[in-house]
Amino acid sequence: MALFPASLGSLQLNASFFSFLPPKHTIFTSPHGHGFGCVCVQKTWSRHPSMFLTTKPAIKDGVLSINGKDALTSVPDNVVVTPLSNSSAFVGATSTLPDSRHVFRLGLIQDIRLLCLFRFKLWWMIPRMGSSGRDIPIETQMLLLEAKEEPDEPASYILFLPVLDGEFRSSLQGNPSNELELCIESGDPAIVTSRSLKAVFVNYGDNPFDLMNESMKILEKHLGTFSLRETKQMPGILDCFGWCTWDAFYHKVNPQGIRDGLKSLSDGGTPAKFLIIDDGWQDTINEFQKEGEPFIEGSHFGARLVSIKENNKFRESVKKDLNGAPSSLKDFVADIKSTFGLRFVYVWHALLGYWGGFHPDAPEAKKYNPKLTFPLQSPGNLANMRDISMDCMEKYSIGAIDPAKASEFYNDLHGYLVSQNVDGVKVDVQNILETLATGSGGRVSLTRHFQQALEESIAANFHDNSIICCMGLSTDTLYNTRRSAITRASDDYYPAIPTTQSLHIAAVAFNSIFLGEVVVPDWDMFYSLHNAAEFHAVARAVGGCGVYVSDKPGHHDFEILRRLVLPDGSVLRAKYPGRPSRDCLFNDPVMDGKSSLLKIWNLNKVTGVIGVFNCQGAGSWPCLDNPVQKDVSPILSGQLSPADIEYFEEVAPSKWTGDCAIFSFKAGSLSRLPKKRSLDVELKILECDVFTVSPIKVYHGNVHFAAIGLIDMYNSGGAVEAVETVGGFDHSDNGGIGIKGRGAGRFGAYSNEKPKLCSVNSEQVEFIFNDEDNFFTIPIPSGTNFWEIVVSY
Repeated sequence: MALFPASLGSLQLNASFFSFLPPKHTIFTSPHGHGFGCVCVQKTWSRHPSMFLTTKPAIKDGVLSINGKDALTSVPDNVVVTPLSNSSAFVGATSTLPDSRHVFRLGLIQDIRLLCLFRFKLWWMIPRMGSSGRDIPIETQMLLLEAKEEPDEPASYILFLPVLDGEFRSSLQGNPSNELELCIESGDPAIVTSRSLKAVFVNYGDNPFDLMNESMKILEKHLGTFSLRETKQMPGILDCFGWCTWDAFYHKVNPQGIRDGLKSLSDGGTPAKFLIIDDGWQDTINEFQKEGEPFIEGSHFGARLVSIKENNKFRESVKKDLNGAPSSLKDFVADIKSTFGLRFVYVWHALLGYWGGFHPDAPEAKKYNPKLTFPLQSPGNLANMRDISMDCMEKYSIGAIDPAKASEFYNDLHGYLVSQNVDGVKVDVQNILETLATGSGGRVSLTRHFQQALEESIAANFHDNSIICCMGLSTDTLYNTRRSAITRASDDYYPAIPTTQSLHIAAVAFNSIFLGEVVVPDWDMFYSLHNAAEFHAVARAVGGCGVYVSDKPGHHDFEILRRLVLPDGSVLRAKYPGRPSRDCLFNDPVMDGKSSLLKIWNLNKVTGVIGVFNCQGAGSWPCLDNPVQKDVSPILSGQLSPADIEYFEEVAPSKWTGDCAIFSFKAGSLSRLPKKRSLDVELKILECDVFTVSPIKVYHGNVHFAAIGLIDMYNSGGAVEAVETVGGFDHSDNGGIGIKGRGAGRFGAYSNEKPKLCSVNSEQVEFIFNDEDNFFTIPIPSGTNFWEIVVSY
């Protein structure tokens, strides 16, 4: 059976979509529709090269073939292919007339499973699964096809990545005729072209994760504008527990509230070691919300910065006995660091200072030459979901800093923050630049200029690559990210909206397939005291990300927090960005109405880990023509296998038996399972479990052993640093096994034989051994930060 059918006839233009286009914008292809989407108001892992044939990508008889597979049919004559290798190429198109925005037909896609990552809002991406071109939304930034002609044959994959070609940014979309389309746009009517020959990178492989990594390495070299995650300096906040003030206080954040929150977390045994003082600390003015007048929703998005310093709340120190010294942000930060043992204090600011930019009439503004500018969104953004922050900024305008003054602005701001003992920044509203590009050389050039100025200032002023990027999931920004190592990977965490909890987890997991090659995806804050708290906590445990909450002071679930945070404030972070398992890639875990559980895999130093989530029946994706959730059983069942963990050979020893010990956190049970076998999993709606998967190795000829880790932590195996053969605890035994790790609690392991003796840091300890499942546990005393266990036989 062929992958794609013959061409379908063209349909008439969809007037509702074209109403978004200014008269200047013309689509230079045969007419067809756009009636989809909603207009609703460190150790680098070793790679295995994919198996490639020798045929280079080419278009022949209207068919684009990649490695012998038909990727597109009915390809128009104006589509151009530039091969790079036997499996990869750039795809572009030409027009007869120049313009600042083009939409080109590329060819047909039908009857094939596909995964898209698309911007459903100006700022954010979500996944969409489908089977034909019509299922590909506007503003798609990654498209993955499962290329197999027979159900039982091994899958191979074709990847489409729209990129930056000169001053033009590319995206993909489909139409009702099942055609894949390419949109290129400069964002500035003065920046025009009649062709883009390297708009989309296409590659083929037999492992989707290798394929993505190999593709991004090629693009890193070809574009020369961004760097891969594995080459970047990782900020220290990733390995310690944090607290963000946003959902605790919103704009009412204040010094006393921060002290109260830090104290309550510390008193509960899960001390925060990094703090984000979110929106609410800056010196701003809001001309659109007068004091004493009725509240105007969204008016704060029109507020503007009037200085780079803190507002009055943070000039009044909580401590009044500072030897007569002026109270300031510096005094406050120094005080909370010394009192609560904080290692890092970050503060929030928008890319242009604040939501509404810098006020042009403020005395400090003159040196940055801000001008009130009304942002203009692209037709692609307008065709998807509206956003209140963007709507308000369009209404109130933005005090946009002169691009020529960007470096000076960031150096002044960050230099001042360093002088106040601040260690880093969370930089929000990053995609705003694409809406301000008219008259500034276009969106790609403007974004690159600001991104470079921002990253250079971070490097010059801070010492730990201390930045969290946010609201920046556009390829304009991502393909210009050279140094920044952390980027928020989803829309906000909304504690008061129950239907967004499952969407948040699924969105980050799928977005991480793409984002995780460039940055560490940030999963955002969450409430530990919430009906979906464990759902979020387990996701962070397997996400390979920073872990921070936004609890209100005194409102904590310490049982959940202690499963994430060690008493010293560190966390057991997995090694890589957590991503969906291969068998989940083309199944919608939120809305397909089937038994599609979401499995997220990762690795630790000596174990693998899989989080399993039931996201069905708890929410609906935005921007769907029919967002009605299908009937979902209250309990879903699925299967889990050690084979779900990619690159498991990294932790599998040379003498691996091929079997694994699998520990279920939820059940507290241990199983022995061959790598290719499966376990049955059943979960209720918004329920999850996390499984530690440890390869069983043979020691001393007959001892089968696998370390699990701290079994009261969600990512149990994250506590284990190394396992090796050692001498026994005394000279009368037959040898031992040494396990190095960190954190107090109950250590667990699989052993086919009952140990003779166990010791922790050379002190003999009692242990419990269960003959039924060969599970034994050892207590690690409270206050122990690092340990070496010796198990003697």
